[in-house]
This record gives sequence, structure tokens and C-alpha cells, in this order.
Amino acid sequence: MGEFVFKLPDLGEGTVEAEIAKWHVEAGQVISEDDPLVDMMTDKAAVEVASPVSGKVRLLHGEAGAMMAVGSALVTLDTEGEAAASGEDPPAASSAESAAAPPVPPTEAPAAKSNGHAGGSSRGGKVLTSPSIRRLAREQNINLSDISGSGPSGRILRADVDAFLAAATAQGAVGVGGPAKAHGTEEIKVIGLRRAIAQRMSQAKRDIPHFSYVDEVDITQLELLRQHLNQTSGQPRLTYLPLIAAALIRVLKDFPQCNATYDEQRNVIVRHHAVHLGVATQTDDGLKVPVVDHAEALDFWRLAAAMRELTELARSNRASRSQLSGSTITITSLGKLGGIVSTPIINAPEVGIIGVNKAVQRPMVIDGEVQIRLMMNLSTSFDHRFVDGYDAAALVQGLKELLENPAAIFIPAP
Repeated sequence: MGEFVFKLPDLGEGTVEAEIAKWHVEAGQVISEDDPLVDMMTDKAAVEVASPVSGKVRLLHGEAGAMMAVGSALVTLDTEGEAAASGEDPPAASSAESAAAPPVPPTEAPAAKSNGHAGGSSRGGKVLTSPSIRRLAREQNINLSDISGSGPSGRILRADVDAFLAAATAQGAVGVGGPAKAHGTEEIKVIGLRRAIAQRMSQAKRDIPHFSYVDEVDITQLELLRQHLNQTSGQPRLTYLPLIAAALIRVLKDFPQCNATYDEQRNVIVRHHAVHLGVATQTDDGLKVPVVDHAEALDFWRLAAAMRELTELARSNRASRSQLSGSTITITSLGKLGGIVSTPIINAPEVGIIGVNKAVQRPMVIDGEVQIRLMMNLSTSFDHRFVDGYDAAALVQGLKELLENPAAIFIPAP
């Protein structure tokens, strides 16, 4: 049996440190080579780090939320045979490093078997249980000292926690005078992608003077076209987004100041001839923005396929770092929850974002007569330092013109 200290590898693109977003292992767990160890969050994306060797996890060198420098000790493993030779002794941690990333202790070893250990207490009065049970107790706001463990030496098992919760629920259900009062709070640490999103949103809102512009669009004809394409094309079902994206790509040719990014360090606006379209996508881990590179070079069906593929990769956490960066303008939609109006925050360093609200039928006056039309609002935001209000409004009006006459989206420009 030997010791292998796995250090945080270089995650690329000049990364010097990364945040522990989520552990996939715990102390005492036996793992195999290439098993996932931990998700590390860089300033670009979440990266899953796998184990280079097989062994038993002895020590985790940081908790979720800790920032780890590249080359610092991440996991200590007990390995068999020659595998230990590839490990390195972990560097002596300074007191500052220890405070920033405290080691996670291994699961306590059971004491000599005895009976009657109420509350799962062991030597020194400490509760005996696994890290996963402790995590569950924190999530459920349970004091483990209130639970009698049925395992060896009074160790608290999952069945003990389940029984405790069931008993507490039953007691609350039979209370007199209505439903039982709710007690306690739940604290959720802001780490990983959620922290990165919070920081980027705060910076964007703090540094960028947002100018918002909203207009309504009659998409009755667009919906008829969408239905026709879904019935006759043999392609996967279309949403509105690819059609709106195709119209946006076309209108951006006349508004290059909106297809731009701001290089703050050089104080330069970079206008892009290519349209690298960001598609804001809600995932279980938070909002991600996969990017369709050179969207202007794709025909409609390839554009729709690329948007669909990238959003699926983002939702399943399989999108690469390069697929989540480099956008020049972003389109965002809340789908059926889109509401009437929204104020989207610009995806810096871009200077514009197009928000899509839900489609609803409304009575509209057309040529002096009231007609029921399918309407959708476009909610947009622009960086007012570099995009004038007139230009922003003109871009939205051009987009509106195409969406209300959707055949024009597919007619080559003169």
C-alpha cells in the first residue's frame, strides 16, 4: 500500500486557480482509474477531473467552494503496488492555505462494538456516521444527536435518518389546530457556476449602462410558416428561436455596431464581421451561453440543428469550454414563461442582447377592424456607451419587419 497525492492539473487557457464546485467522491471510498473525482469551476466553464489511478480516497484537500491553485494537493489516495511511485509528497501548506481550503477528514472508524449508543455517539461524544448522512442532516436541518443509531457502535445509518424523519412528519400531521408550524432555515452555499454567474451579472450590471428597448411583433405569419415547416420538412420540430436567430443574423449586417464586443483593457470596440451567436440556456447548474460559431455561414436548417445540439450539450453539462465562449451577441428566451416584458442583462463583453417573450393572442386593430393576432414582445438591452438609442431601436424595427414578413428572411439580399 502506498500514497498518491493527486495535484490540481493545468486546466488550460492560462488558468492559475479553480474552484471546487462538486466532489464526486468521499474519504474512505474505493475508486478506479478514470472515475470522476471532482468538478472544478474556472472562469470559463466547469471541468470534470478524473482520477489518474485506482485506490482508496484517504483525504480530500478542500471543501466545495474552496479556491485551489494549479499544482496544489487535491486528493490523497492509498494505492496498490507501483502506482504510488507516480505520486508526489504534498507541499507543506501555509496557515493561509489551510484556512482557505481545510482538509475534509475521513470517515471516523467505528469503535469497539457495544450496545445502547443513543445519538450515535462514539469516543469523545462525536456522532458516528458517514459524510453523506451528515450532508443529509444539514439539508434537513436535523440534529444528529437526536437520533439513535442502529449500526455498529451506535453508528447512524440512512435507515435511522429516514425513520426519524417519518416519525417527525407523523407527529406534525396529528397536531391539533391545523398544519404544523415550519421551523428552521436552509443555507445554500453560492459556489461553482452559480457564483460565477452572480459575479458576471453583478459586474455587467454595475459597469454597463443598460439601455432597454421593447417592441411588439405580430408573428401570426411566422407561426403559420413554423407550423408548415414542422409538418412538411421532416426535420426536428422547430421553435421560434431559430427563425428569430436567422432574422437577427440578416439584420445585423446593417447594424455592425451591435455585433460587437468591448475590450476594456485596450479601450477598444471590436466590430465582428462574423456572427458568433450566443444562445442563453437554462440548465440544472444555472444559466449557460453556448455559442454557434459563424452563424452567418449556416443555412437555416444547419443553424437550427446547431442551436439545438449546443443547448442539449449545455443542459447535459457536456459542452466544451470553447463552445461556451466567444459570442458576439446573445439571444435569450424564457419560452412559455417569457412573460410580457423582461430586461435582459448584457452578456459582457458583448454590447447587445435580444430577449424573446411569450407569444399570446391579442385583439389588434388592422385597417380599422379588430382582429385576433398572435403577438410577441421583443425585450432588448444595449450598452449605451457604444450603441445609441436610435441605432438600437432601428435594429429592433428591422428585426420586426422581417419577422412580420417571414418569407423575406429566406430571400437573398439584393
